[in-house]
This record gives sequence, structure tokens and C-alpha cells, in this order.
Amino acid sequence: MFFSPLEQFQILPLLSIGVGLFDFSITNATIATSLALGLFFLIDYCLSAYGFNCFPSRWQLVLESFYLTTAGLIWDSVGPQGQKYFPFIFAIFSFVLISNVSGLVPYSFTITSHLVQTMVLALMVFIGVVIICGSTHGFHMVSLFLPGGTSLPLAFLLVPIEIVSYVFKPISLAVRLFANMMAGHTLLKVIAGFAWAMMGSGGLLLIAHMLPLVVLVILFGLELGVAFIQAYVFTILSCIYINDALVLH
Repeated sequence: MFFSPLEQFQILPLLSIGVGLFDFSITNATIATSLALGLFFLIDYCLSAYGFNCFPSRWQLVLESFYLTTAGLIWDSVGPQGQKYFPFIFAIFSFVLISNVSGLVPYSFTITSHLVQTMVLALMVFIGVVIICGSTHGFHMVSLFLPGGTSLPLAFLLVPIEIVSYVFKPISLAVRLFANMMAGHTLLKVIAGFAWAMMGSGGLLLIAHMLPLVVLVILFGLELGVAFIQAYVFTILSCIYINDALVLH
């Protein structure tokens, strides 16, 4: 039984495994991450093994909508030269979406509500963007930090600002996803705990507890929408960063 709204975010060890100074324990976060990855690879296997039918089923329509959404994001944000990054972007979008939605299942664990998890995803995108920019433009990539037409005295002010803003890209990308998921799940837990306390009090409160339950259902629908929106935002920002690396904007 969880008594604090923040206890749902605790990482609990299920199987302790330690080798010297290293801890390889299996936790609830490990299980949640493995399930999200397993579901993603299962979907990928089904797509490659069975393909698509001319008369699509409902499940195929859902997969096609994810495919077309990701392809549209890349085409609108990066253009034709960004199509080769489709597998990476699709994997990012699918993993974040599966992680967000699976966290809404009761007694499950939301891995995207932890900053360390979202920071790993953001750093993976950021390092990939730096590699793309360096391999495409070479040393000329340093022009990212000096806008064209800038005078020399102004450059001493703008270059540090551009460097700091560039370094903070993965931080903002990670914090945005982490904060939205954590705040939404905390609010759901607070409302659910309030309704449970009213129901346990009996009397008129037993009848009145239906009101917070209705609010809880509405908030659950909003949180489901937030799960999709945050996966979309994380993906489109990744596409924008890739486009900036290609065009040095």
C-alpha cells in the first residue's frame, strides 16, 4: 500500500546482485524498461514477419498511423535528407510512447517519470546529433556558435551564450518529459487517495466520494493524452535538432 503520492516513483530492488563495487540488482525500473523494449521488438517482429495486408485490420491501422506520424514528422522537420534517420526516430517515438502509456496501468512503474531515464534518452539524441553535425560539416560545425554577420566585440558575448544554450538542449529535452509525467502521475495519486479517504470515512462522504472519482476519470483521460503528446514533442524536438545539425542553423 502506498501512502505518499511520491512513493510510486521509488525504485525497489527485486533481486539483489552485487559484484564488488558494482550493483547489478534487478529492480522494478529494470522490469518496466525490459517490458517496454520487449513490446517494441515484438511489434517490429510482427511488422517484418507478417507485413501489411491490402485490407488492413484495426491493429494494422494503428501501426500504420504511428508509421505515418513519424514519417511526417521527419519530412516536415528535416526534409528528404532526413529519411535515412527514420529507424532511429521511430524507435525513439515508439519507446517513449510505450513507456508513457504502460505507466498508466495500475501498480505499474513509469520509467519516464525518472530524470535519469529521460536524460539517457536525451543524451543519446544529443550525442547522435553531434556526430551527424561533425561528420557532415567537419570543423565548420563551430559556426553553430557564431551567427553570421556578428561583429567581433559582440561575438565575445554571443559565443558563450550559444554554447550554453546548445549544451542545455538535452537537459531541457529530458526535464520536459520527466516533469510532465511525474506531475501527472502525482496528481492522479493525490485525487485517488482523496477519494479513498472519503470512502473510508463513511456517511455522507461515502456518497460524496463519487465526485473525486469522476474527476479522476477525466484526469486519467487527460494524462493519456499527455502521454501521447509528450512522446510527440520529444520526437519532433529530436527531428528539429537533427535538422539544425544538417543545415547549421
